Amino acid sequence: MPFSSCLDNNLSKDQLQSLVASLLWQYRLVDAFWFINVENEYGLDRAEQINAQVWGKVGELSARDIVKRFGITTAGLDGFARAMAYYPWAMMDSFDLERRPEEIVITSAQCPAQKGRLKHGLGEYACKDMHFQEFVGFAKAIDPRIHIHCDFAPPDPHPEDLFCKWRITVGPAAGSAAESKGE
Repeated sequence: MPFSSCLDNNLSKDQLQSLVASLLWQYRLVDAFWFINVENEYGLDRAEQINAQVWGKVGELSARDIVKRFGITTAGLDGFARAMAYYPWAMMDSFDLERRPEEIVITSAQCPAQKGRLKHGLGEYACKDMHFQEFVGFAKAIDPRIHIHCDFAPPDPHPEDLFCKWRITVGPAAGSAAESKGE
C-alpha cells in the first residue's frame, strides 16, 4: 500500500493548505542542501552551472505539467502569468508579479535562498543564469514568442531591498540568451 493512502481523505481546507506549505518547505530544503553539497564538492562556479542546467529543465517540465493539469490554454503574457501562479517556486521565492499592458515585471525582495546564504555567512550566489534558464524553459512551454529579460540579478549589483528584476514580453520568435539577459 502506498504511503499516500494513509492520508486522511477528509482534510479540511486549512489542513490541505498546511500540507501544501509543508511540501513546499521540504522542496526548498532539498534544493538548498543539494546546492550546498554540490558547491562543497565541486565549487561554487560548478554548482551554479549545474543549477542552471537543472532549473532550465525543471522550468520547462513544470510548465508543461501545469498547462496540462490545470487546463491552461491561454498563450502570451496572460498564459505565462496564469501558469506561474501554479508554479511552486513562484510561491516559495516570494516573487512579486506586476502585470503591465505590454509586459510582466517579476521582482524578488525576499529571496529565501539568498537570505539564507547571507544569514549563514556564505554570501550571495550567482542565480541570474539559473533563473534565466528556468524562466526561458517555463516560457517556452507556454508560448515560444515570450522573451525573458533580466534587468539585474546576482551576481549583478542590485538595490539593497531587491535581489532581482525580470521583464517578460511577447514578440516574434524569442531572441538569443545573450540578448535576453541584457548582455
